[in-house]
Amino acid sequence: MALSCSSLCSHLSLIRLCAVRTNRTTNGLYSPLVSCQSRLPVCRHYSSSKVRRGIGRYVATTLQRANSKYEVFLKRRFPRFYQLYHTFVEGFKLLYRDATEVRRIKGVMFYENLQVKDLPYREMVKLRQFRRDVMKAFPLVVLSIPPFANYLVFVLMYFFPRQLLIPHFWNARQQVEFRKVYHSLRVQHHTPVLKGLEDTSSTVKDRRLQSSLKALCAKVQSGGNPKLTEILAVRYLFSGPPLGIQRMSVNQMRNISPLLFLTPRLPGFMVGRRLNSHAMELLQLDRALSRLGPHQLSDAELRQACYVRGLYANGLSAQECREWLSQWLQLSSALKESEASLLLHSIVFLSANYPNATGRH
Repeated sequence: MALSCSSLCSHLSLIRLCAVRTNRTTNGLYSPLVSCQSRLPVCRHYSSSKVRRGIGRYVATTLQRANSKYEVFLKRRFPRFYQLYHTFVEGFKLLYRDATEVRRIKGVMFYENLQVKDLPYREMVKLRQFRRDVMKAFPLVVLSIPPFANYLVFVLMYFFPRQLLIPHFWNARQQVEFRKVYHSLRVQHHTPVLKGLEDTSSTVKDRRLQSSLKALCAKVQSGGNPKLTEILAVRYLFSGPPLGIQRMSVNQMRNISPLLFLTPRLPGFMVGRRLNSHAMELLQLDRALSRLGPHQLSDAELRQACYVRGLYANGLSAQECREWLSQWLQLSSALKESEASLLLHSIVFLSANYPNATGRH
């Protein structure tokens, strides 16, 4: 036993001596020994993490294979339900991607101390559309919270997709059909807006402005397209009484609200506040688009930009969309924020009779 202990001590002394001698060299025997020993826990952790990743990949692959088989089964046995299922899956992917993009934009705004008006055009559009989509989807999410209510929600979404679902969950046919429906509802308010302007013109004391406003309304009602100079000739009436956003009648505010897809069934002060907010938002969008240039937009972006500003452009070529949008931006850039009411009324002035545009009244 003593011999064993002495032998062990001699071996330990030899190891210490070797360690002291080789520690002074960079390529000695001690460096690989220490590095190997120091890596042993890491190696064990790395091996276990490799195992966990392998298990994760196996589970993910198995689930993906099972999901593919399920989709093939639905497609073969229930083709209509498969189309609905596929649209919902793709919709959730798009919604998640948009949410990730919005979170990134919000982070940039926070760290760089930016306001919405400082953002590039496409990021401004993304924030605006995502906010609207979330507001529309929120009641449906709340409705699905109670137990087993999701089955009712699914039935409602199937029978009322336009009213309950956001565009992420519309198929290609529904995208075209529902947008046309919404525009037809908007067009129904062109005549009330023009009639409200005619009634208001009788209260204008300046004879020249009164005549210009009546002539403008008459030209649009007869199917003509007014020039920018004719619209700008009455700009003074839209910066204060009687047609400024904060000064116009409640009835006129309710007539304009559906042009922006806003509900008019609110108290008058709330309708005016929402109109003012959306008018400022539209001015900011126009200024960002002017910085970018309409020629930088894709065909889909062009049509969407026209649609937001009152023109249903599915029957127009990309060049016609670009020409109309350039005209709109010329008008918008000439207006002050206090004259934003004229921009809202120009949704009717510039789009009601534009050639080849579908969905007109």
